[in-house]
Amino acid sequence: MKNKSKTIKIPDNIRMFFIPPRNPEMNPIEQVWKEVRKRSFKNSMFDSLKKVENTLSETRTSLSKKTIKSITGRDWILSMSWFGISITLLFL
Repeated sequence: MKNKSKTIKIPDNIRMFFIPPRNPEMNPIEQVWKEVRKRSFKNSMFDSLKKVENTLSETRTSLSKKTIKSITGRDWILSMSWFGISITLLFL
């Protein structure tokens, strides 16, 4: 797949995969956000933006690598390793 941006140079060892728009189940980070909302933001109100930031930070650090892998480990993602592609979640 070709990169749609004209300004980004993609290194030879990186392969881009198109994820269709409005398809959150295919976007791994959306699954992480769903877990964050479920753990700390469901039916919650905050007095300040600082409290939101603190809650988000605490929730993010409470997610273990095992949890992240379990909620983002879709078959199509895991199968990429067969093509010599290493996937790193920047969230960790």
